[in-house]
Amino acid sequence: MNNTLDVKNINKTYDGVKVINDISFAVKAGEIMGIMGPNGAGKTTTIRMIMGITAPDQGELHFFLNGESRNRIPQASVGYLPEERGLYKEAKVMEILLFLSGLKGLDKVIARKRIMEWLEKFQLADKANSKVQQLSKGMAQKVQFIASVLHQPALVVLDEPFSGLDPVSQDVFKQEIRQLADQGMAILISSHQMNLVEEICNRIFIINKGEKVLYGPLQDIKAQYGSYQVNIIAEQEIPELTRSPLVQSFQRLGKKWSLVLKDNTAPAQFLATIPPESPIDELSVARISLHDIFVRIAKGGSSDEINLENR
Repeated sequence: MNNTLDVKNINKTYDGVKVINDISFAVKAGEIMGIMGPNGAGKTTTIRMIMGITAPDQGELHFFLNGESRNRIPQASVGYLPEERGLYKEAKVMEILLFLSGLKGLDKVIARKRIMEWLEKFQLADKANSKVQQLSKGMAQKVQFIASVLHQPALVVLDEPFSGLDPVSQDVFKQEIRQLADQGMAILISSHQMNLVEEICNRIFIINKGEKVLYGPLQDIKAQYGSYQVNIIAEQEIPELTRSPLVQSFQRLGKKWSLVLKDNTAPAQFLATIPPESPIDELSVARISLHDIFVRIAKGGSSDEINLENR
């Protein structure tokens, strides 16, 4: 699939502090990409530049629509679910969705039909004439999500879309987001809920301190960090394990040792190397998750940029 969004070497400085430092990435039509990072990493600033709320000091943003490249995306071609939700509380659900779709240039008759289809998907059809202030937090979030995709934009930017949703609603959201991607929309998701990002995203972009740290397909990123993690509780270091050629890296926190195995190393292969007399109080094995990788980066476990896109 072709790129819908191409971010090239953008930079942004506020009050003499560089908050975005020469980052680049792309979002393809029909894919779901996750942008993640610790608080203050630069995610919100990046999204604000994509949305045209602020402009980069240097670098370029290109949007590809109908074979044409633009440096600013038309509002009718983008959908945005902000982290800070905001709907007119006194307005009725149908009224506010018709109003917002009108701002995107959607015909009122078509809009009304689509609104009812979406409300039915989210089991909110009976709330069409309810005021927004009468909705639960989860219901209001569904309404705002509908507003962001109702006009069938080329690019959808979702900032913390799963926040405040119960597990059932999260599953519904994931299903609908996948269907939007299947229809050819480019989806960019910013979220701290690693498990959900891991389930739904094709590629990942991780930013820390305004700089790109990791970028590429999820499976390649996980392979870079090893497939399995062995967690050990022991009073002292066991050199045969921490210095094993099968171990890619390890971290210690008190008596807890976390050893990341090299890619393609089976846990049984490593466990067979543990000396019987090793002073281990407890041992467990788990697959490396996106959460594990994110935490390591947030704690400074990796300071080198790793770009897996062209490997």
